[in-house]
Amino acid sequence: MSTPRMSDSYADDKASLISRLNKMEGQVRGIRRMVEEGRYCVDVLQQIASFRAAADAVAHMLLEDHIRGCVSDGIRSGDGDGHIDEVMAVIRRYVRS
Repeated sequence: MSTPRMSDSYADDKASLISRLNKMEGQVRGIRRMVEEGRYCVDVLQQIASFRAAADAVAHMLLEDHIRGCVSDGIRSGDGDGHIDEVMAVIRRYVRS
């Protein structure tokens, strides 16, 4: 089931999200540099764990904004089931990864 796309419910958090994504971009460059330099495996793995935690924080922020915005609006407009199905499918994919 497909639900209509709504405007970004994360508009209020956009600056924070972009800042976090920029930091993550820097983390990836740092990880690549560590690999290029042949750094100790555990050090590289620790940086990857840090990157994953940062990605999870961005995902959680987006998910909360989506539920508070798009899903809530969908429920109010009478299409709650479609929006809930969509967000549950996203959560299932996210949990599997």
